[in-house]
Parts: sequence; structure tokens; C-alpha cells
Amino acid sequence: MSGILEGVKVLDFGRYIAGPFCGALLADYGADVIRIERVSGSEDRYVAPVTEDGQGAMYLQLNRNKLGLTLNPTKEKGKEIVRKLVEGADIVIANLPEQTLKSMSLDYETLRSINPGIILTSNTAFGTTGPYAERVGFDGVAQAMSGAMDMTGDPNQPTKAYAPYVDFCSASLAAFGTVLAYLEKQKTGKGQRVQTSLLQTALTTTNNLLIEQELLNINRVASMNRAQTSGPSDTFQTKDGWILVQTVGQPLFERWVALMGEESWLNDKRFKDDLSRGENGHLISERMSLWCSERTSQEAILELEKSRIPVGEVLKAEETLNERHINEKGSFVKLTYPSLDREYSVVGPAVELSANPGKIRHRSPELGEHNNQILTELGYSEEEINQLKTDRVI
Repeated sequence: MSGILEGVKVLDFGRYIAGPFCGALLADYGADVIRIERVSGSEDRYVAPVTEDGQGAMYLQLNRNKLGLTLNPTKEKGKEIVRKLVEGADIVIANLPEQTLKSMSLDYETLRSINPGIILTSNTAFGTTGPYAERVGFDGVAQAMSGAMDMTGDPNQPTKAYAPYVDFCSASLAAFGTVLAYLEKQKTGKGQRVQTSLLQTALTTTNNLLIEQELLNINRVASMNRAQTSGPSDTFQTKDGWILVQTVGQPLFERWVALMGEESWLNDKRFKDDLSRGENGHLISERMSLWCSERTSQEAILELEKSRIPVGEVLKAEETLNERHINEKGSFVKLTYPSLDREYSVVGPAVELSANPGKIRHRSPELGEHNNQILTELGYSEEEINQLKTDRVI
């Protein structure tokens, strides 16, 4: 069965996560995506190197299902190649600052003059309007400015989340917006610009905190892993490790109280609702900590599961790779890479469709792996391609 987006042609000038993961999401569902990078390889290709020749783990994850083209779009011959590519494309992805887009002739006005139906999907740190529009930034900057870091970890040490969730959420929203723009194009024949920004994404994730602050001036401070608006919701040490328990709502609290043998707490005003339980969460966590200290992680998990209380073991990366449920569910797809002597695990599409699911068809491309194929399809001869290589255009 063909992919849902089969025939949709995408040029991916993305860097790091927000752009490349957007392209990967489209490619997983059948889009023809060309990853375009610097002649010597873009910087995100080499982040967290894992292969003999320095290819990075992030690159191996985020560029699956794509063809690879090296290109210098600032040279005249490079601009010519960009024009030819754009003429036959549906979508251009470029998470680059506005001035950089213009210098590379990838701004929307230039692209639209080449192909009126083109969709430009871009992601910036702060958006293209406002006093910070020209600033650059990464995931952590958005976490810091959204209030998330201040509410994470120790109240005396603002803490960034290890996983770059802002980048991945921005990429997911960009893919969503791109598909919407493509559907609109089917109706009108016209392209448009799709924009996301790291800060807007981060603000989306902390909006409930910001609304509460705006209306109640509550001035919350970080409380490590303990939630402030429900309980029990915290990490707890067992005899042999750590688990996380998370409850929200009266039914879950009642089941937890029964498990703890603390039925009198149901009539205690300190625990009358989620907010009260959050405000007195230290008391709940103390009780839960005592219970967990007498059990191994698996013993605690089994008892909590019987009471239908959400719980998960805190795993190290090695343990996650070997976790039974993850592997039996088939969360990972095993791939190989020419400069690796063993397989590596790439997480399959997180959106599961019953009729026409996305899939990982092939590994990320080597540097310039598909140069000849792509340029030949654009009409370049072998002699012309060799000259482009000599001139460092590709």
C-alpha cells in the first residue's frame, strides 16, 4: 500500500531537530523528502557521534526515509539547483532565521515567485515579529523563558529537562501545520507559509501555569518531582530503585488510600480535593515513601497495578532499551548504517493508523549519497555533476 503522502515532494533544509523531525514525520507517511545540507555536512549531522566516521545519533534518528543532497545555495550554480528543485516541490522546510532564509533565497516571497503553490514551513526561536525576532536560540532558551525551568528541579537551581521536548513539539506542530496547508492547497491551488517558534511552543506547554499566575498571583516554586495540584504524584525510592506514581482525581486517590490503609484520610480536609492534596503533598509523599521503602520496585508496581494506580519504573537508558513492553510492542525499528558494525534502534512513528500506518523504510543518508540521482533527475549530465563537485557547489 502506498503512503498517505506519496507523491508529495519536500525539500528539507532543516537543522538540528525542529526542521528535520518535521521532515521525518512527513517522510514516515510517504512523502518524498530530500535532506539538503552543507557540502561538508551540516553541524547537526555530527552531534553525539556514534559511528566510526562521526555521524551523530540525532542525525541517524531524524533523517530516516530521506534522500541526501549536499548543496551550497549561495553560489550561482547552487541557486540554479534550488530553483529547479523548488519548481517541482510542494513543500520547503527551513528552520532558519529570517535573514538567513533571505540570504539563501529561501524566503517565502522568493520561493513563491518560482512556484506559486509552494508551502514554506519554518521554525524560529522567537518568531518573525516582536523585539526578539532576530535572536537565535535553542530548545533550552525557550524552556527558560516559558517558566518551565523555574518550576523544574530544585527551587534553588532552575533545571532544564534533558529531553528537548520544545524542539520535538515544535516539529510536530510544524508537520501538523504543513499538512493543513497542503490540504488547503488541494482546495485553492495556492501555497502559504507555515510558521512555528520554539518560544510559542514552550508557552503552550506552560499556559496553565501562566493562567493560574495571572489570575491568582500564586507564585509557585519548584518542588522537585512532587506535583503541586494533586497527590500522590512523586518519585519514590524502593529497596532496589525508583518508581514514579502519578494520580489525579478523587477515584484514584480513594484507591490509593485503600491500598495504604489510610481510610481516615478521606475525611481529612487536608486531602479533600486535588488542590488540597497538592498543597499537602509532602505528607502524602512521606506516607508513600515509607510504603515503597519496604518493597522492591517490582513488588510496589504489582500492588499499585492491582489497585489501578498509574506507576512506572524510573529506568536508565540501557534498561529502557531492554524493557520488555517496549520491545514486545515493537516500539523500535532496527537499522544499519555503512560506518556502523551493529544495528541501532530508531523509534517508529508515534501516530499509529490502523488503515495506512507510517513506517520507517530506510536509514538516514550518507553525506551527499543521492547527489547523482537527484541531479540526474533534474537534467544534469554526468560531466556537469562532476564539475559541480569540483566547484564545491555540491
